[in-house]
Amino acid sequence: MAHDNHPYDESEEDTPKSRTQIKKEMLALQELGGKLCELNNERLAKIPLPDLLRNAIVEMGRIKTHNAKRRHMQFIGRLMREADHEAIADAYAQLTQVSEQHVQQQHLAERWRDQILSEGDAAINAFLLDYPSGDRQQLRQLARSAGQEASKGKPPSSARKLFRALRDCIVS
Repeated sequence: MAHDNHPYDESEEDTPKSRTQIKKEMLALQELGGKLCELNNERLAKIPLPDLLRNAIVEMGRIKTHNAKRRHMQFIGRLMREADHEAIADAYAQLTQVSEQHVQQQHLAERWRDQILSEGDAAINAFLLDYPSGDRQQLRQLARSAGQEASKGKPPSSARKLFRALRDCIVS
């Protein structure tokens, strides 16, 4: 027979957190606060932050001395405890994931551009098999112009245009 009011019932909800566990959680919040401090104002505006926390993060950029930065990071960690830190962490993760996807798309477009410039029409055909929304005539013209610019030693404006066209096809 189970007793509901047993004084030694150690369910997860009733056991207090150890000091070590509390410190680990606080350090994790400070670390998240540090990552938020590295964001620019435009990206920071996309994260749901209380005004006091947002102001503290912006203020962090103005602090120069090491000890003052350390104390201010502890203050940001304290503010993070009071805020909805799970929503903030989710928004930050989503923001960085979008950023990583953007970087991957940029790298893919660079690889395709380099391949098209070195291999020519065969690479354009391979690209259009993967991304049928591309304009074959435009890609061929840009590749030809980029080759001519490279041989004459001119600035690579056509290569940049080719990169933009490839990136637009990849993104869409």
